[in-house]
Amino acid sequence: MPITIIEIKARCSEQDNIRDILSGEGADFKGLDIQTDTYFRVHHGRLKLREGNIENNLIHYDRPDQEGPKQSNVLLYRSTPDSNLKGILMKALGVLVVVEKKREIYFINNIKFHIDTVASLGEFIEIEAIDEDGSIGKEHLQDQCESYLKRFGVSDEDLIACSYSDLLLNK
Repeated sequence: MPITIIEIKARCSEQDNIRDILSGEGADFKGLDIQTDTYFRVHHGRLKLREGNIENNLIHYDRPDQEGPKQSNVLLYRSTPDSNLKGILMKALGVLVVVEKKREIYFINNIKFHIDTVASLGEFIEIEAIDEDGSIGKEHLQDQCESYLKRFGVSDEDLIACSYSDLLLNK
């Protein structure tokens, strides 16, 4: 079953400020994940294999490229770091691009926050309001995302419309 996520991505030169706000709101810090996202060539949406010390998933998602909060429809397969999955996907589909990042992961209820430092791109914040079973609703997810955009002081100029993979490919 697809997971519905309303998310934003923005450049962020004030990561310490974001950490202070999250700490003040009692966010659950899951840790620092060193992640490699390998994007594969596909006809529809995006397909990536995330390899990290916290998160390891094969992720397919459809998401429009637009600034501000946007909906992603996500299918997730939890993988293991020692599987042959990456080799199979590389042979079958070919690699589009690889994104390497340091990611701090925080949660407040159903909202996931990423404070990212992405190789060759810089510093970012991501907010993901997540509805795993359809019980929250798109409007509430949108409101949650917009509320944190305001709390963090994210300006319209800092919003990113596309994925890190697209930023790297267009560099």
